Amino acid sequence: MSTAVILAGGKSSRMGRDKTQLIYNGKTLLASAVDRFSAVFDRVYLSIGDPGKYPDIDVERVIDIYPGCGPMAGLHAALLKTPDEGVFLAAADLPFSSPEAALKVIELCGDCATAVIVGNNDKFEPAFGYYKKSLLPFIEEYLASGKYKMMQLFDALPCRRISPDELGALWRTDMLDNLNYPEDYERLIGN
Repeated sequence: MSTAVILAGGKSSRMGRDKTQLIYNGKTLLASAVDRFSAVFDRVYLSIGDPGKYPDIDVERVIDIYPGCGPMAGLHAALLKTPDEGVFLAAADLPFSSPEAALKVIELCGDCATAVIVGNNDKFEPAFGYYKKSLLPFIEEYLASGKYKMMQLFDALPCRRISPDELGALWRTDMLDNLNYPEDYERLIGN
C-alpha cells in the first residue's frame, strides 16, 4: 500500500491569500494535487489544522496534534495515522509535483528513514519526500522541544538523496517549484 499526504495547513502569509485555492488549469491547486495523487496512490490524506476547512475535498483528513507547527506537525499526525510503513508528503503548492516520481522516490528509499529528490543547484523540497514511521520518536522529540523545521531531520538522520538521473524520464526541472509569492503565481499563469 502507498500513502500520500497532501499538505494544506499553511497560512499562506507570503502569498497574501490561501494559495491552495489558486486556480491553475481550471482547478484549485489543492483539488489538482488531490486528484493527481489519488489516481496513483492507494490512500491519500489531506493534512490540515482545521478539520472543517476545504469541505469540497473528499479525502480523509489528518489533523495536526501540534497545531501551528508547520509541515513537521502534519508529518507527525500522518505517520501516527497511516497503517503503512511511511508516507509521501506532497505540498499542495507544488503545481508540477508528480505522483509517479513520488512512487519512484519511495522505491529508491531503501533502508533510509527518509528520501528526497535533490534537483537544481542541490535544492530539495522537504514537502515532497518520503518519510518512514521510524522517524516518529525523533519528530515527537523535535516538536516537544520547539524544533519545527523539516530541514533539521535531514541534518540529523540518514536521508536518501535521489538525483534527477535516478528518476530518468520522471524528472521535471520545475517539479520542486512551489508558489510562495504573488509573482510566483503570476509566472505560473503567464501574466
